[in-house]
Parts: sequence; structure tokens; C-alpha cells
Amino acid sequence: MANRPVFYGDAFGYKKYMIDFKFYSGFSASQKQKSIQSLHKNIKRQFPNKKILEVSSKSIDQVGRAASAFNLKVTLKSGKVYSVEQIFQGSKVFKKNGSQLKLLDSMTSKELKKIVGKLHQVDKLVEFESFGQHFPLEPQTFFYNWLYINSLNQHKSLANQIIKYDAFTDIEFNPEKSKNCQAEACSIYIFLYKSGLLDFALSSKENFLKAVYKEKSKNKTEVISQNQGIISLFEEENDEIE
Repeated sequence: MANRPVFYGDAFGYKKYMIDFKFYSGFSASQKQKSIQSLHKNIKRQFPNKKILEVSSKSIDQVGRAASAFNLKVTLKSGKVYSVEQIFQGSKVFKKNGSQLKLLDSMTSKELKKIVGKLHQVDKLVEFESFGQHFPLEPQTFFYNWLYINSLNQHKSLANQIIKYDAFTDIEFNPEKSKNCQAEACSIYIFLYKSGLLDFALSSKENFLKAVYKEKSKNKTEVISQNQGIISLFEEENDEIE
């Protein structure tokens, strides 16, 4: 048996529930999908009315695979396109080795994650820096969730599919080994969308902290006026969420 989280979002917030399930060992997609089915079956036993989506490259659903951080793309104003995972790893700034943005154009998502992962063993992470913007290490999931949700919001057709679900899993995520999770980011997106806070949260990183982490901040009008254009790194599609 194994224990993994399911993340739930609604208009009132987002929550995590830990679920026991039978884990099928092995690295093949078929083994991963057996584990996903086992996890979802047990979630349904506790929460029969929840519509669940596995968000990972191993998902049975095309929507879940498209929403994987390895597949979800970010289009910058420069026209360059990277995956969420590439930017997340490349934005890490270490005490001795500095920023890893220089690796973005020379490595795939998996290669970058592997290389940066090795730096964690010999160096200290001090912050995230994403194209001129600086992000602290606390809250621990702040930068990842901000990046993922901004990126998802670029892809309105995919976001329209995501909002049809209210519970999300990631079979690759082990909370004992990692803090950041694309399934949690999706549950936060649901919360922001259904609560009407999405535009406010994405208007600045300060407002994102306030909406998602309940951080104290200046009033909404002041923060927006001082930070207009900060998140214009991202070019959105023209279609709108229905």
C-alpha cells in the first residue's frame, strides 16, 4: 500500500486529502496507470461525487497529459517557448552556482531537472529569479504555483477543460520528497476561477500571495497600479474561458 494526496478546489479554497491505495511498482506507463486507477478508485470511495483528473505525463486522459509541467508550454514576449518545468528549474538561483536560466536553450525539461537536481546536493538554493523578477523561497510552493497558474491561464482551451474537474492527482508526486505539485496548482486554479479571484491573483505576484496564501499586502488598487505589466512576460491566447 502507498499513500498519496488528492487536491480539491472549489470557490471557498483548496484542500489536500491523503489517500491509501495499492501501488504497482515499475516505471512503465501501464504500471503507472494501474496505480492511478487504484488511487482514483479509493478516492471515489471517500468522495463519490468528485470528478478526478490525473495531471501528469502518465495520465490516461489527454487533458491530464497536456497539463503536465513537462508538456505545458510558456510563451514569452520574446517569442521563445519553454515548458513550465524548464522555467521552474532554470529560475533556481544557488548561492555558489547562481541562476540556471543560461541552461534553458540547451537542455530539455528532463535534462534540466536532472542537472539542477544535482546542484541541490552540493549547493544552497537562495531564491528564484524569472526574467528580472525575484521570488523568495517562502512560501515554499509560491513560485511554482505562480508560474504554473500563469502558464495554464495562457492556454484557455486547456483551462476550459481543467475547470470541469474539482479533484486532481499526480502519481509521480511524493510529498515526502518534494513540495511542488502540478495537481495542487490545478486545485488552486479551480479555487481562483470559481471564487472570481483569478484576474486579481494574476495581476501581480503580491496579489497572488494575498489570494492564494492569505498574505497581508497593500490594497488591491495600489498593488495593481505599482506592478502593471510585471507578468507581461506571458502572451495569452485570444480565446476566453467560457
